[in-house]
Amino acid sequence: MFHAPIVPRVRKRSRPAEAGVARHEAVKFEDVRLYLVERKMGSSRRSFLTQLARTKGFIVDDILRLEKSMPFCCSLTEQGCSTPTPVARVSQYACQRRTTTENNNKILTDAFEVLAESYELNQLEGPCLAFRRAASVLKSLPWAVQCLGATQGLPCLGEHTKALIEEILQYGHSFEVEKILSDERYQTLKLFTSVFGVGPKTAEKWYRRGLRSFSDILAEPSIQLNRMQQSGFLHYGDISRAVSKAEARALGNIIDEAVHAITPDGILALTGGFRRGKEFGHDVDFIVTTPEQGKEETLLPNIIDRLKEQGILLYSDYQTSTFDISKLPSHKFEAMDHFAKCFLILRLEGSLVDRGLNSTEGDSRGWRAVRVDLVSPPMERYAYALLGWTGSRQFERDLRRFARLEQHMLLDNHALYDKTKKEFLAATTERDIFAHLGLEYIEPWQRNA
Repeated sequence: MFHAPIVPRVRKRSRPAEAGVARHEAVKFEDVRLYLVERKMGSSRRSFLTQLARTKGFIVDDILRLEKSMPFCCSLTEQGCSTPTPVARVSQYACQRRTTTENNNKILTDAFEVLAESYELNQLEGPCLAFRRAASVLKSLPWAVQCLGATQGLPCLGEHTKALIEEILQYGHSFEVEKILSDERYQTLKLFTSVFGVGPKTAEKWYRRGLRSFSDILAEPSIQLNRMQQSGFLHYGDISRAVSKAEARALGNIIDEAVHAITPDGILALTGGFRRGKEFGHDVDFIVTTPEQGKEETLLPNIIDRLKEQGILLYSDYQTSTFDISKLPSHKFEAMDHFAKCFLILRLEGSLVDRGLNSTEGDSRGWRAVRVDLVSPPMERYAYALLGWTGSRQFERDLRRFARLEQHMLLDNHALYDKTKKEFLAATTERDIFAHLGLEYIEPWQRNA
């Protein structure tokens, strides 16, 4: 780097460009306007970049102007101007956005999700939901946010989220997020809640007692683990590891065989993230039912018995149906529906999986434990259950919010109720439900909000 010698300060004569003498470069891109948004930029650097852009045929504004007629947002850096990005209207509802597994703003959404998880662990639902909504919006964008100006007009982005975006775009990371990730309490609560059967309240209680590790918990004689938690610790190495799509298919074959041995016309559907096109998940969710009315009530207990006979059932928690149409419609959002369901841990043999198990290095057992959830709705409720169990969680929240606020309807995993007509709306497919709501149908692989 060249260093100028130290000389007495003298008053410099202004350069022609700095003295206000206009230069008239030919404008090549009349539909694109640039505005320099770099922080802490000196006047000489700004002048250099402005002149550089103008010599290339761009219009550079000294004042930021946002006009409805301007369909592009650009960012100008020392490397030049990025490709103009079309800015289209983005709905505030995830059910009106198509979101695939491709995420063009992962560095931003990862940061938002750390904050959302931190608020969730602190049982602060409002801020948690705000950051999840913001992350959902950015995940749906078919382009990467490269300057804060690109977020103009996007819904669900508050001052906190915009400050975070600006910080990450400038420094490549967020100091607030890094502080959370290094916080002992956050790390401990995240560790404890990774155990099957341990929620935020239990994790907080253990933390306040001074427990910081699994060994602390297991060595504490006053802690009585329930059956779910005992299995969670016993199989932690397996069920805390991601489940592959090939493993999900193998488990589907096992469940399908059990269903059709019980009822030849039984129906099995893979739901959750795998139905949305994800390659990995933390568990595998299925809907099982039968066209024979009432027979679904005994379906899950019979499946559990067959899995026991095969020697692959490591844990089961069966919950009978509490579904009662007379108690609908429900005005309260509930995380769980009232259909019969069971939470399982199954032993999956590697020989049943294409290309083998997703195992840790050095594991020579030839099998692994996998979390599996089954839910069994009546056939007339199948479409609603399938829609609800496919997710994502934010997609489902916004679908219900849209129904309530925009269409004066109440939607959950059981039914859709039209408050204006005062009647339940029948549906045999998910498309029927979207049509009732006046929404374009969104494929499962486009619901990764």
